[in-house]
Amino acid sequence: MCFLLFAVRVHPDYPLVIAANRDEFLARPASPAGFWEDAPNVLGGRDLEAGGTWLGITRQGRFAALTNYRNPDGHDATRPSRGALVSDFLTDAEKIPAATYLKQIDDADKTYNGYNLIAGSGSTLIHYSNQANELTLLTEGVHALSNALLDTPWPKSVRGTHALEQILAKPGQPDTESMLALLTDRDPAKDDALPDTGVGTEAERALSPIFIRHGTYGTRCSTIITIRDDGEVNFLERTFSSSPEEYSDARFTFDIVD
Repeated sequence: MCFLLFAVRVHPDYPLVIAANRDEFLARPASPAGFWEDAPNVLGGRDLEAGGTWLGITRQGRFAALTNYRNPDGHDATRPSRGALVSDFLTDAEKIPAATYLKQIDDADKTYNGYNLIAGSGSTLIHYSNQANELTLLTEGVHALSNALLDTPWPKSVRGTHALEQILAKPGQPDTESMLALLTDRDPAKDDALPDTGVGTEAERALSPIFIRHGTYGTRCSTIITIRDDGEVNFLERTFSSSPEEYSDARFTFDIVD
């Protein structure tokens, strides 16, 4: 399902900072972040079941990420994987602008199950959901995207937004370890603050932390991306095994090229 935080032109030296968790069934196969053999300009993990991805960035600075929109009554298991929406944007040979790409999707007929898609380049990012069918430019500030529409004030989104604002308010470069600690917050929301998305109170409670562990489902990895104003990209993916304390890291640094 995934959880994403975006700081757009908040830090004086880093116009874009992204902190994200990928939530997925633990048994679904995936490859860790790396540059793709079949698309060497693309950096990201890969869903080995359907071939798409949940989040990625290119050497040219094109970025895209996806979250599921939680709507169990509207879910159809026969629909295609939503990860293709991210990988298609990142691998587009024409490099069409994000707004054009998102308009072309026009998923009002719900070809895919419910989703949110963020796409863009640099600090210019646009949100699209097939639940609302409109484009929204991410304005200056910190934005949160969980499994409802952009900036819906679910408890984890409110908590994450405030925490990232505080981290980025400190002098110096963004504190990666503090952002990773934020992404491993396992505190559930109080029952009276839980959203009602049709999965029942127990599941709502289990899915309410920023870092999820719920039976065969949970947070698989955390990703931190910082883009400096001179075009330097730092990408860190932390992949978890059985708990937040057991993980492996993959780090990449490159400069955006035209």
